[in-house]
Amino acid sequence: MYSTLLLKMEGEIATITLNRPEKRNAISAPMMSELLSVLDVVERSKVRVAILTGAGKSFCAGMDLEMLTAIARQTAQENQEDSRRMAKMFRRLWSFSKPLIATVQGAALAGGSGIATLCDFTLATPDAKFGYTEVRIGFLPALVSVFLTRQIGDKRARDLLLTGRQVSAVEAKELGLVNEIVPAELLMARAHELAAVLIAASPSSLTRAKWLLTSAAAESVDHDLERAVLENARIRCTPDFKEGIASFLEKRKPVWAGETGKDDDCP
Repeated sequence: MYSTLLLKMEGEIATITLNRPEKRNAISAPMMSELLSVLDVVERSKVRVAILTGAGKSFCAGMDLEMLTAIARQTAQENQEDSRRMAKMFRRLWSFSKPLIATVQGAALAGGSGIATLCDFTLATPDAKFGYTEVRIGFLPALVSVFLTRQIGDKRARDLLLTGRQVSAVEAKELGLVNEIVPAELLMARAHELAAVLIAASPSSLTRAKWLLTSAAAESVDHDLERAVLENARIRCTPDFKEGIASFLEKRKPVWAGETGKDDDCP
């Protein structure tokens, strides 16, 4: 039914698996569309809790390289539309009406880190790595910044977003990105234990509590997301973005042009 995801619903628990292990579960346009569709299916079902995981050795390594390469050739309008799709996915995860548990093994980078940490609970194995690495390839962590600053605070968000550094599961827990560190062999069992605790609570109370947690911030989140969408689209037409992607693919050090190299047709 889905080409990039697996959906398994057993009793009151749904397991959504990012299923592109050969690509380290990298985000593609079909994956964004299918994840939105799956969340709708789960929300309409009798499922009480959803677990979001990744197939293979990584949770999600960020945006697919083929997609990044295509983005470098898109028009400003196409970039804006593409940016809105990503923003819609992030906001949907943030405002999902049922408890959402992420289980993270291996890499959760860039947009993948955003997916993992936007869930209500994030469980990670000791070898998990998190990072918002966009600035290292001439990109911009615009969309995720809207949520990250609210989640861990401005100073800590600046550290992660401006350096693009990767952090261990231990540091991610200290920063507030991870709830628990769990041995790999116990990861899914612990997710099911947590799901059972949530299922034991009143479904009405959980739904209303989640609404309360998101509704107060919804207006400001939407305002900031719109600004982030525009900035995300703008960075994509700069020489630094194109150089960042090219140097990454060619496995060489980038030669940045900076703002002095900005394209005349860049909005």
